[in-house]
This record gives sequence, C-alpha cells and structure tokens, in this order.
Amino acid sequence: MFYVYVLYSEKFSRTYTGFTNNLERRLKEHNAKRNKSTKAFVPWSIIYKEEVETRVLAREREKYLKSGIGRDFIKTIIKAP
Repeated sequence: MFYVYVLYSEKFSRTYTGFTNNLERRLKEHNAKRNKSTKAFVPWSIIYKEEVETRVLAREREKYLKSGIGRDFIKTIIKAP
C-alpha cells in the first residue's frame, strides 16, 4: 500500500506533494528537516492523503497533483473551512 500526500506549511503558505509507503514516518522526516526540499518551511501538516495499491499508481497520482489541474484541486482544499 502506498500513500500520495499533500503537506501544508501554514507559517509559509507552502505545499509539498509526495508519496510514500509509510505516511507517519515520512511526515516525521519532513518535520525533522531531513528533506532538502521541505526543511526551510517546517512545520508541515498533512492536508490531503489517498491510498493507492502500487508504487506506479502512486507516482502517477503524484504527477497529476503536481499538474495545473492538480494544483487547483489542492488550492480548494486549502481554502476549505
């Protein structure tokens, strides 16, 4: 099982999209500044996640969420109450 996730840094109004097979561990890594792309924007919280069966499907979904339509979808999540 894999997870596609979107993190949000409220302090910096930034998002990060990725995938992993262990969501809890991965969030801890991001907040422990172990990821070059996210360490400057700590703290992170998960605002969206979905479970997929395979790594290939997770990568495809991640690519979609990083596309224009996917980014628009993420913006609706951030603006939701």
